[in-house]
Amino acid sequence: MQLLQRTSVMQNTALLLLFFLSGSTALVYQVIWQKLLFTAFGVDLQSVAIVVSTFMLGLGLGALIGGQFAEKYPNDQLLFFVFVELGIGLFGFASYDVIRFVAESFFEYPLLVIAAVNFLLLLFPTVLMGATLPVLVSHLYKQSRNVGTSIGNLYFSNTCGAALGCFFAGFILLNFFSYSDTLNIAATLNIAVAALAYLFIYRAEIV
Repeated sequence: MQLLQRTSVMQNTALLLLFFLSGSTALVYQVIWQKLLFTAFGVDLQSVAIVVSTFMLGLGLGALIGGQFAEKYPNDQLLFFVFVELGIGLFGFASYDVIRFVAESFFEYPLLVIAAVNFLLLLFPTVLMGATLPVLVSHLYKQSRNVGTSIGNLYFSNTCGAALGCFFAGFILLNFFSYSDTLNIAATLNIAVAALAYLFIYRAEIV
């Protein structure tokens, strides 16, 4: 019994660490994507509002989708997390070229068109980011049976990771790497998180 409890604690700690890394990459992406879009379309109140509101809407939609998936497929929650992180990483690798292409193609268009393009461009990755929290909350709830503890631990872990990611992106990574390289570093971390989460599932099935 004690061994099972200890194993459960170690597994939950591992998930919190993975969610910490996921939060770190999310803020790296936000910082770099904002800089790329601001460089192309200018830094003003409208540009900031477009990017930030798109991020918030995408995260909200993702949370809704993730929650519905977790409720409908309770046995596939971690596998869903694996594919979400993989999708974020793959978009991260392509995002520099995609954003540059979009910026060059729509630079002279009206603000409404620019807003719509940015919305569609960032919707996919932000929805994926938003879907991770409810899925992992549902998974951890099955062990703790305390939704407050599950949400609190995950939110704390993800927020700390986000703060660290913002700091590293703004004060360290961009001093030594280009925008493209920084995005590739973040994307590599997402792929690593997906791989480790899959390994986590495999080990859990063996046990």
